[in-house]
Amino acid sequence: MILWVLYDIADDRARGRVARHCKQAGLYRVQYSVFLGEVSADERDTLRLDITDEIDEEADRVYLFSLTRKELKQAILLGQAFDRKFVTAELRHLLL
Repeated sequence: MILWVLYDIADDRARGRVARHCKQAGLYRVQYSVFLGEVSADERDTLRLDITDEIDEEADRVYLFSLTRKELKQAILLGQAFDRKFVTAELRHLLL
Protein backbone atom coordinates (compact mmCIF):
# COMPACT_ATOMS: atom_id res chain seq x y z
CA MET A 1 0.00 0.00 0.00
CA ILE A 2 1.02 3.61 -0.47
CA LEU A 3 1.27 5.55 2.78
CA TRP A 4 1.30 9.30 3.33
CA VAL A 5 2.47 10.54 6.74
CA LEU A 6 1.85 14.20 7.56
CA TYR A 7 2.58 15.78 10.89
CA ASP A 8 2.70 18.93 12.96
CA ILE A 9 4.82 18.18 16.01
CA ALA A 10 5.86 20.94 18.40
CA ASP A 11 8.93 19.39 20.02
CA ASP A 12 12.05 19.43 17.81
CA ARG A 13 13.47 16.19 19.21
CA ALA A 14 10.18 14.30 18.84
CA ARG A 15 9.78 15.68 15.31
CA GLY A 16 13.27 14.44 14.44
CA ARG A 17 12.59 11.00 15.87
CA VAL A 18 9.32 10.72 13.92
CA ALA A 19 11.14 11.68 10.71
CA ARG A 20 13.75 9.01 11.45
CA HIS A 21 11.03 6.37 11.97
CA CYS A 22 9.47 7.35 8.63
CA LYS A 23 12.80 7.03 6.84
CA GLN A 24 13.51 3.69 8.52
CA ALA A 25 10.14 2.47 7.27
CA GLY A 26 11.30 3.24 3.74
CA LEU A 27 9.26 6.40 3.26
CA TYR A 28 10.56 9.34 1.24
CA ARG A 29 10.40 12.90 2.47
CA VAL A 30 8.28 15.01 0.12
CA GLN A 31 8.22 18.13 2.27
CA TYR A 32 9.64 18.83 5.71
CA SER A 33 6.72 17.23 7.56
CA VAL A 34 5.36 14.99 4.81
CA PHE A 35 6.51 11.49 3.89
CA LEU A 36 5.33 9.12 1.17
CA GLY A 37 6.18 5.54 0.28
CA GLU A 38 5.12 1.98 -0.16
CA VAL A 39 4.75 -0.22 2.94
CA SER A 40 3.01 -3.39 4.02
CA ALA A 41 0.11 -3.32 6.48
CA ASP A 42 2.46 -4.66 9.19
CA GLU A 43 5.02 -1.93 8.48
CA ARG A 44 2.28 0.71 8.65
CA ASP A 45 1.08 -0.62 11.99
CA THR A 46 4.62 -0.71 13.39
CA LEU A 47 5.21 2.85 12.23
CA ARG A 48 1.96 3.96 13.85
CA LEU A 49 3.06 2.47 17.17
CA ASP A 50 6.55 3.99 16.89
CA ILE A 51 5.12 7.44 16.17
CA THR A 52 2.58 7.14 18.99
CA ASP A 53 5.46 6.52 21.42
CA GLU A 54 7.23 9.71 20.28
CA ILE A 55 4.49 12.33 20.25
CA ASP A 56 2.49 14.30 22.78
CA GLU A 57 -1.03 13.16 21.90
CA GLU A 58 -2.50 16.24 23.60
CA ALA A 59 -0.57 18.74 21.43
CA ASP A 60 0.74 17.09 18.26
CA ARG A 61 -1.05 16.09 15.08
CA VAL A 62 -0.06 13.15 12.87
CA TYR A 63 -2.00 11.79 9.90
CA LEU A 64 -1.39 8.46 8.19
CA PHE A 65 -3.28 8.02 4.92
CA SER A 66 -3.21 4.69 3.08
CA LEU A 67 -4.11 4.43 -0.59
CA THR A 68 -3.56 2.27 -3.62
CA ARG A 69 -1.19 3.01 -6.50
CA LYS A 70 -4.25 3.71 -8.67
CA GLU A 71 -5.56 6.27 -6.19
CA LEU A 72 -2.15 7.93 -5.97
CA LYS A 73 -1.95 8.19 -9.77
CA GLN A 74 -5.31 10.02 -9.71
CA ALA A 75 -3.88 12.70 -7.40
CA ILE A 76 -3.82 16.20 -8.82
CA LEU A 77 -0.50 17.99 -8.33
CA LEU A 78 -0.50 21.76 -8.77
CA GLY A 79 2.37 24.22 -8.98
CA GLN A 80 5.57 23.10 -7.29
CA ALA A 81 3.84 20.12 -5.70
CA PHE A 82 7.03 18.72 -4.14
CA ASP A 83 10.29 20.21 -2.99
CA ARG A 84 12.70 19.02 -5.71
CA LYS A 85 15.53 18.37 -3.26
CA PHE A 86 13.42 15.67 -1.57
CA VAL A 87 11.96 13.94 -4.62
CA THR A 88 13.92 10.82 -5.58
CA ALA A 89 13.63 8.72 -8.73
CA GLU A 90 11.74 6.06 -6.75
CA LEU A 91 9.25 8.63 -5.50
CA ARG A 92 8.72 10.00 -9.00
CA HIS A 93 8.04 6.40 -10.09
CA LEU A 94 5.23 6.15 -7.54
CA LEU A 95 3.67 9.37 -8.76
CA LEU A 96 3.83 8.73 -12.50
